[in-house]
Amino acid sequence: MSYELPPLPYDYDALEPSISEQVLTWHHDTHHQGYVNGWNSAEETLEENRESGEFGSSAGAIRNVTHNGSGHILHDLFWKNMSPEGGSEPEGDLADRIEEDFGSYDAWKGEFEAAGKNASGWALLVYDSFSNQLRNVVVDKHDQGALWGSHPILALDVWEHSYYYDYGPARGDFISAFFDVVDWDEPSERYQQAVDLFE
Repeated sequence: MSYELPPLPYDYDALEPSISEQVLTWHHDTHHQGYVNGWNSAEETLEENRESGEFGSSAGAIRNVTHNGSGHILHDLFWKNMSPEGGSEPEGDLADRIEEDFGSYDAWKGEFEAAGKNASGWALLVYDSFSNQLRNVVVDKHDQGALWGSHPILALDVWEHSYYYDYGPARGDFISAFFDVVDWDEPSERYQQAVDLFE
């Protein structure tokens, strides 16, 4: 299977001023594309090694599948979590579950922002199928800190390439701007899929 970079679900300038056209173009077309390329390359190496029976480079390729595959998946989710029509709060079942598991939307948001300010990679809202609850997690380098059995609901990329051009060292300002473009329709669908599978 060969992976491809899907197009953004909106124009490159659609999220301004929260995320500039320049940052979105580079982040999607170059940075995200790099993870797609890395995943495909690692899969090719593994296939060649299986055919030849030589596995000296397989461990490194497996690590590259994990790192690049996670990068591709999380970036794909990140783009889908935003839209020019975003900026509202969740509604319906997801809103009810956030209140149940965190006490309130504001409590969830405060915890999520704290995760984002301290992550060296990603802040994620996930559905934890082991505990049957929503959790905020910090995931560094795409794949370090992930919780087994968890399904990402909402993803925020807090690597410097996501915000430094627009916000300099003010990561907190970028996180606030992210909430101006969050579109809760897609996270709500992902939440419902996880609940249907595990509850």
